[in-house]
Amino acid sequence: QVQLVESGGGLVQAGGSLSLSCAASGSTFIINDMGWYRQAPGNQRELVAAVSSGGSTNYADSVKGRFTISRDNAKNTVYLQMNSLKPEDTAVYYCYAKGWRWWWGPGTQVTVSS
Repeated sequence: QVQLVESGGGLVQAGGSLSLSCAASGSTFIINDMGWYRQAPGNQRELVAAVSSGGSTNYADSVKGRFTISRDNAKNTVYLQMNSLKPEDTAVYYCYAKGWRWWWGPGTQVTVSS
């Protein structure tokens, strides 16, 4: 099994920056992809960014050029640097790890005020 613990998030004004991190523990050797989804009230959960074990990245069009995902395989940690934040980025952000199944973190709130 894999356990995920997120940190970061909070309240920031539009145009500001926040950084999220997610540390995996347990059977981390089975993890391939890691990344972040988000869910705003009334909306479906959507992919924000993903990074493979080899370092390939994928971003939602809405965050390209503003968010950067990175991964430290030695620390089993994935990071999300969020710059130029917009009110529409407000959501609960969920870390995930994908191996033979998906594992999810509990989520962390990101609120961007206008």
